[in-house]
Amino acid sequence: MVSSIDMSVIPLLAILVQTLTGGTVDALKAPAGTRAIVYLFTSTDCPISNRYAPEIHRIEQAFGHKGVLFRLVYPSRYESDAAIRDHLRSFDFGAVQAVRDSELSLVKFVGATITPEAAVVVDGRVVYRGRIDDRYVDLAVERPAPTTHDLADALAAVLAGQSVPRPVTQAVGCYISDLTR
Repeated sequence: MVSSIDMSVIPLLAILVQTLTGGTVDALKAPAGTRAIVYLFTSTDCPISNRYAPEIHRIEQAFGHKGVLFRLVYPSRYESDAAIRDHLRSFDFGAVQAVRDSELSLVKFVGATITPEAAVVVDGRVVYRGRIDDRYVDLAVERPAPTTHDLADALAAVLAGQSVPRPVTQAVGCYISDLTR
């Protein structure tokens, strides 16, 4: 006989990441009223990640006030806090929370492999992972303007209570190097 498990008594998975002030935060927890969390995997030295800063600002401004929490995730053991702070200032990311995922626990949870890559999590489930848009076709192959806006489309679907039409897309950028070690 198989017994059922009362899922309400099982704690949700905790994924701890480091803040730039030396503390830790459960990456999957968000303030009350948060409808989705967007993780934007980035690095200080990936040119494609850096070129997406204006688009990230645009998306955050469009969805941040609608209950979407944005977090920049630096998935590296080797980027210093000072380098990350300088990166945040250089690209004016003051409104977006930045965290370090030096143990790659969040990277592995969502399946990220590239910077920049986005993941949208709703109620502890990854509902979208992939590119921000299709501006980059391949490394060094860039369209003048994107033809699809995958992350924004995913967020619009989530906020409308619908399934994300393309839950996985292929990001183009720099590989998360610590994954190979």
